[in-house]
Amino acid sequence: MNNKAQLQDYLELCKPRVVALMIVTSLIAMLLATPSGNMVPLNALIWGNLGIALMGFAGGVVNHLIDRQIDTKMARTHKRPIAAGRVKPQHAIILATLLSIFGFGVLIYYVNALTAILSFFTLMGYAVIYTVFLKRATPQNIVIGGLAGAMPPLLGWTAVTNHIDAAALLLVLIIFTWTPPHFWALAIYRHQDYAKAEIPMLPVTHGIHYTKISILLYTFLMIAITYLPFVIRMSGTIYLVGISLLNLIFLYYAVRLYFTSDLKFGLKTFYYSIVYLFALFIVLLVDHYYLIDL
Repeated sequence: MNNKAQLQDYLELCKPRVVALMIVTSLIAMLLATPSGNMVPLNALIWGNLGIALMGFAGGVVNHLIDRQIDTKMARTHKRPIAAGRVKPQHAIILATLLSIFGFGVLIYYVNALTAILSFFTLMGYAVIYTVFLKRATPQNIVIGGLAGAMPPLLGWTAVTNHIDAAALLLVLIIFTWTPPHFWALAIYRHQDYAKAEIPMLPVTHGIHYTKISILLYTFLMIAITYLPFVIRMSGTIYLVGISLLNLIFLYYAVRLYFTSDLKFGLKTFYYSIVYLFALFIVLLVDHYYLIDL
């Protein structure tokens, strides 16, 4: 294997697309935690996002490592570097260890201890509690384990403020309620893969119809939660208008997914949910700098 291909394999282990979305939410949380018109402190902006990204990369590597046997059974994942034998497990262990050590060191030395500790627990929550235990134990795995994936905004916020605020926790709650409809939509499309790998995802244990109902109910819950920033005056009219439009589209996808027999629409819903979350944080940011009060 040439060096370029090997580098690509190691990069794939780090799940760069997942971490990129993490950093988007972390960065925007930093901006939201900074008074409008002020600059985000450079130590938080540069070292904070670097440390959070390194810890996220470590979590991705551990996920690949622990799931390597499962990955060989699934069409979506059987070509992953460790599952396909292109990267040795011991090399992945070394990579994950180095990434986590450097990430924690960057955060505790250049940012603050609170962000470093929260990042460590986020890593443990995703890589150990979710991947090792919850994923194989319960169809509610993504609901409980989703808390780890919802943490980046809090990490970005504490990198700037060095304390936990209600507004930061609300951002975590938004992602927490977004995660089930986001992931279950993909699980519907990939339910045969999960059944083959004996992973108790909701469509496997309770059926596709039950999962569609769950997606619809969680969508309503998520929509209610996304209006709280406006209710508590964390945001203004720009956010209210933007989130209303985004929610209408999300509801359309959830309702259509419920009524359609085309499982591929689950994949379309999954892709829109990513756009939705990204757009939600962008609208929050725009509103933060151009707040219009009713």
